[in-house]
Amino acid sequence: MGINTERDIEANLQIGPTDTGMVRLFVEGGGVELPMDFTPEEAVEIAEEIMAAVSRVGGKKA
Repeated sequence: MGINTERDIEANLQIGPTDTGMVRLFVEGGGVELPMDFTPEEAVEIAEEIMAAVSRVGGKKA
C-alpha cells in the first residue's frame, strides 16, 4: 500500500492550534482518532509540501 492506493474509507480532518502553541492535524475515521502535533515551523513545511503537490498535479497556487 502506498500514497497511490485508493481506499473506500471516510475520514474527517481538523486542523487548528493547540493551547500549547502547536499546530494539530486531527484525523478521525474508521473508529480511529489520530492527533498529530507539529511546531509552527513544521506546519509551514507541511503546508509548503501540500502546495508543491497541488502544483505538480496542475492546480493553481492560492
